[in-house]
Amino acid sequence: MQDDWTIVALDAMGGDNAPGEIVTGALNAAAQNEELKILLVGDPERIRLALTGHEYDPERISIVPASEVIETGEPPVNAIRRKKDSSIVVGLNLVKEGKAHTFVSAGSTGAVLVGGQLIVGRIRGVDRTPIGAIIPTVKGIALLIDSGANVDVRPNHLVQFAQMGTIYLRDVIGVTNPRVGLVNIGVEEDKGNALTKEAYPLLQDTPDINFIGNIEAREIPHGAADIILCDAFVGNVILKLYEGTADALIGMVKKGFMSTLRSKIGALLVKPALKASLKGMSASEYGGAPLLGLNGLVIKTHGSARAHEVTTTLLQCITFRDQKIVEKIRHALGTEAASHEDSNSTKED
Repeated sequence: MQDDWTIVALDAMGGDNAPGEIVTGALNAAAQNEELKILLVGDPERIRLALTGHEYDPERISIVPASEVIETGEPPVNAIRRKKDSSIVVGLNLVKEGKAHTFVSAGSTGAVLVGGQLIVGRIRGVDRTPIGAIIPTVKGIALLIDSGANVDVRPNHLVQFAQMGTIYLRDVIGVTNPRVGLVNIGVEEDKGNALTKEAYPLLQDTPDINFIGNIEAREIPHGAADIILCDAFVGNVILKLYEGTADALIGMVKKGFMSTLRSKIGALLVKPALKASLKGMSASEYGGAPLLGLNGLVIKTHGSARAHEVTTTLLQCITFRDQKIVEKIRHALGTEAASHEDSNSTKED
């Protein structure tokens, strides 16, 4: 791979708006940053049709053929094993083979998660690979981890999630010394279930994270923590409730503004400020959610992603590579992994 390019394998067939919005997002990203090279993975005929009428550098935007598509409803493991020529499998193999630094997809979440672990593989020493979603707060943003990959976890997995999330939020997003909050039903140390009770002292004793203790869900939108730490069951519930509440509130505000002549006049006056505020609540402003702990970068964007979110995600890949996040996670968890292996070796001896 050319050293000065960040090469991204982009699933052109994944998501509700593929390939049109996916290709447009790729074109916009390439136009904004010359360090980006994009491999559009999928049906060549449909991709060429989406490229028709656009000017682009064929050296930086090219097509990698893939004849199959993994649909959202397919069982992920079976789909990954059966559809070897799907856009997801082909794209992940490009990362595994060193032909791309990153794989990005708006396709089947399950297939991306399973494929990432089976094909790209976990970093040695990483027990579970969480997915981290950026969510808006009144103070800016927060990283919700795990937001969908690991429903059943152990306390030591949460510690690793906190470590990887800290590296990502600090070095990619630019949050200095991010605060880690453990989602619980109360702030007291002895609150919660067996998982949170056991994880609390482990997090307290982890030197490379800024653990601030338990936080309740109602504190999340107020920016109580920079990293919202939980298992994927809790995280996905929080994420979906977050998205649904935001949509409902925005709908209620719009309906209120249109209810009377006076409110319509008021809406015209506050529209610029309101639009700027609501823009910060949009998931498309923060790009996709990375699957952390793999031997390469894999990012899942929303299934409904449009061009702007695809562009944001692709540009974020450059920062991820420049900051050597994979290498930093490998270094951070490598000592722990080595100690664990030495301990097991000693026991076996």
